[in-house]
Amino acid sequence: MNVILIGMPTSGKSTVGVVLAKVLGMQFLDTDLLIQNRTGKRLRELIESEGTEGFLRIEESVCLSIDADNTVIATGGSAVFGRAAMAHLQKNGKTVYLQISLPELKKRLRDAKARGVILRDGESIEELYAEREALYSRYADAVVPEEGMSLEETVRAVRDRVLSAAAGS
Repeated sequence: MNVILIGMPTSGKSTVGVVLAKVLGMQFLDTDLLIQNRTGKRLRELIESEGTEGFLRIEESVCLSIDADNTVIATGGSAVFGRAAMAHLQKNGKTVYLQISLPELKKRLRDAKARGVILRDGESIEELYAEREALYSRYADAVVPEEGMSLEETVRAVRDRVLSAAAGS
C-alpha cells in the first residue's frame, strides 16, 4: 500500500512525506522531482516553456508512470487536475489531504511563479484555493487540517488516519 499526499503548494507534502516514510519504514517519492528529472527543467521553466496545459499533461504522464508499493508519494499541488493520474495513484494507496487555510497559503506562498505553481491567466490565489480545495476533498480518503500543528504532530495525524483508513478497507 502507498500513501499519497495531496494539498496546496506549501502545505508540506514533501517535508511531511520524507518524515512519514521514515516513521512507517516506507520509500519516498516526490512527483515534482520526477518531473524535473524526466524533463531536465525546473517546474517554473517547464511552465514557461510548455504553458499551463502542457505542464499538466506532463505531470499527469509522470503520475501515470508511477509503479510503486510501500511508498509515500508527495504529489505536486496540481496533480489533482489529472483525473486518470489520481485514479492510477489511488488504486494502490490511501490519499491524505494536507489541508491549510487560505490565510496560511497566502502567508507561505509569496511568489507563486517562482515556486512553479500553476496559476491560469488572471487567476487569483483565492480562486486557485477554491478550485483546488474541491478537488482535494473529492480525492481524499482522509483529511489532516494542519492549522497550528508542528511537523511531528502532522506526521502523527497522517500516520493515524492512514492506519485507520487502511483498517477500514
